[in-house]
Amino acid sequence: MQHERVLITGGTGSFGRTMLQDLLRRGCPEVRVFSRDEEKQDMLRGTLRSGNVRFYIGDVRDRDSVDRAMAGATRVFHAAALKQVPSCEFFPLEAVRTNILGSENVVRSAVAAGVRSVVCLSTDKAVFPVNAMGISKAMMEKLAQATARSIGAEAATTISLVRYGNVMCSRGSVIPLFIRQIKAGLPITVTEPSMTRFLMPLRDSVALVHHAFEHARQGDLFVRKAPASTIADLITALKELFDRPDHPVEVIGWRHGEKLFETLVSAQELTKSEDMGDYFRVSMDGRDLNYRHYFVEGDTDTVDQHDYHSHNTERLDVAGVKTLLLSLPEVVAEIEGWAA
Repeated sequence: MQHERVLITGGTGSFGRTMLQDLLRRGCPEVRVFSRDEEKQDMLRGTLRSGNVRFYIGDVRDRDSVDRAMAGATRVFHAAALKQVPSCEFFPLEAVRTNILGSENVVRSAVAAGVRSVVCLSTDKAVFPVNAMGISKAMMEKLAQATARSIGAEAATTISLVRYGNVMCSRGSVIPLFIRQIKAGLPITVTEPSMTRFLMPLRDSVALVHHAFEHARQGDLFVRKAPASTIADLITALKELFDRPDHPVEVIGWRHGEKLFETLVSAQELTKSEDMGDYFRVSMDGRDLNYRHYFVEGDTDTVDQHDYHSHNTERLDVAGVKTLLLSLPEVVAEIEGWAA
C-alpha cells in the first residue's frame, strides 16, 4: 500500500468508511473518497483530519465526475450503490441508474485511466434475485464481467467482484434498528422470525476486498464463507445482551422483495469455483459468443451440486450469535452506554 492511490466510490457509507480507515492504517499515502453527499464528506473530513485523504463530490451516474476522481488512481473499490430493498422496489429505475449504469461508468473509466485493479461490491441478493435491488446488482456483476471478458486477461486493468451477505451494523442493517427499538422501549419489529441471514462483520468484508485486490484474475468473483442465524435467534441474543429477555417482539409480515434465505453462491457457480479456505473464487465464464457451448455441449456438472445459502451454511445458535455480536465495537459501545 506504500505507493497506492486508492479511489473509494461511496466512500462516506459504512462500508466505505471502514475501508478508508483500514487503508490509512496500512499506510496508504492517498485515499480518494468519492460520493454525492457533501454533508457526510464534511463530517468525515472533520473526524479524520488526515492529509492522506482527498474528497471528490460527484455521482457515479455522471461519467465526467467519475473521470475526474479516477485520474491517476491505481486501485478502485466500487461501493457506491442504492442498497435498500424497499426503496429500490418503489424506485427501480433509480436502482438501474446507480447500480447498473453508474457501475458501468466506474468500470469503463477505470479501464480508460489504466487503473491496475477494480473491485466491485455485490451482494447475496444478486443470486436468484427476486427484488429490484438484487436484479440491479446481478446486472452490475454481468456488466463488470462482460467488460473483463472484452479487455482480456492481458489488459492493464484487472476487474473483479466480491459478493457478501448482510454486513453487521452497516447502514440500514437490522442490528442497529433492533438496538434502537430496545433502548426506546418499542417492540422489536420483525418480518419473519424463521428467515436466515448471513452474518458478516465489517472487518471480514474489508478482508474480502483486500483478498480480491491481492488474488484476482480477470473477471474473478470472490465470496467469503460466513455463518448465519435465524432472525429469531438474533433477536433473542440482542435481548439477552441488553438484559431485556422479555422485550416485546412484533411480527409485521414480509416486506417487498424479501426472501426466506439468501444465497451467496449458486450450484452452477460452485462447479467452476476454487475453494480457498475462507473464500470461494468463482471464475468468470470465459466462453465466447459461440452458441454451440450454450445449446449443444451444455454443462453436466451442476446436477450434484447444492447452492451455498444461509439455510445450509454454519448455523449459529443464540450463544454463538452473542459471541459474534460481542466482537463488534459498535455493539459493545451500545451495551456499555446502556449499562451506564
